[in-house]
Amino acid sequence: MVRYLLRLLPAALIVFPGAASAQEVFAGIYAHGVETPFTFDTGEGGADLQLGVRGSPIMALKAVGAPAPYALVSVNTAAGTDFVAAGLAWKIAVGPVYIRPGVGLSLNNGPERRVDPVTGLRTDLGSAVLFEPELGIGIPLGRSTSIEASWVHISGGRLFNSEQNPGIDMFGVRLSQRL
Repeated sequence: MVRYLLRLLPAALIVFPGAASAQEVFAGIYAHGVETPFTFDTGEGGADLQLGVRGSPIMALKAVGAPAPYALVSVNTAAGTDFVAAGLAWKIAVGPVYIRPGVGLSLNNGPERRVDPVTGLRTDLGSAVLFEPELGIGIPLGRSTSIEASWVHISGGRLFNSEQNPGIDMFGVRLSQRL
C-alpha cells in the first residue's frame, strides 16, 4: 500500500504543477486518529509519517493572498488509513511566528464501510476522495529551516455520510526546509 501511495505523489504534483518545482520540503510525525469535536472515533491510532513539498506562492492568486501549492504523502504506522493530498496553503506572518492554513483534496485507503456493533455508528470515511484542511503554527529556526505544530484533517464534510462525519484528525510536528 505504501508503494501505491508513493506512486500517487507524482500525480498530485501533476495536478498542482507549482509544487513540482519544489521551493520547500517538509517531513513530520503525527498522532493519528485523535478525537476532537469534529470527528467520531474511527478506531484507528498509531503515528503518521508525512513527507511533502511546497511550491512558490502563486502570484496570479495575489488577490486571495498568493497561496503556495503543496503535495504530501502520509503513511500510518499502525495499518490505519494512509493518504496522499494536494492543495493550497497560505503563510501569514504574525510577528516572529507564522500561521499556515491550507486546504486540499486527499485520496485515502480507509475502509469503505464500518459500523460499530455496539453503538451502531458508521465510522468509515465514506469515500476514497476527501477534503484535507490543515493548520500549522510555525517559527523559523534559521534562514531556511522552520518547525511547525500542525493539525491535519481528512473528511467528507458529511457529503458521503449525511448523519455523521467521522473524519480523521492528526496532530503533530513538521520540519520544513527551503531549497
